[in-house]
Amino acid sequence: MSRMTRFALAPLCLCLALAAAPLHAQQDEEAPSEDSLGLMEEGANLFMQGLMEGVGPALEELDRMAGEMRPAIRSFVAEMGPALRDIFSKVEDWSVYEAPEMLPNGDIIIRRKEPLEDETDPIGPGEEIEL
Repeated sequence: MSRMTRFALAPLCLCLALAAAPLHAQQDEEAPSEDSLGLMEEGANLFMQGLMEGVGPALEELDRMAGEMRPAIRSFVAEMGPALRDIFSKVEDWSVYEAPEMLPNGDIIIRRKEPLEDETDPIGPGEEIEL
């Protein structure tokens, strides 16, 4: 059983448990007959079988796509991992920074929301410098 199939079983089990809750409440009011319990169980089984048939193809497709993406993700991590680790080790609190911004030339900058007190910026907001 693949990891994705096991992941999908948890919500299905939750649905079954929620579907069984009214049955438990009904037992307090009146005792259901053996026939009604058999029909409820059969209905729950058919419901679960239908869910598995409907979800199964989607899970197989997701598993196939994950397999295709795995080499690209590994390559990205191998190339960018050291640089990202270096950045993350230098930044103490990401909440003091704006969202990353891509400049027309492709550079990506991340500005502080509030400049440091001792930081002097000779370039005003929105101004560009030419290197």
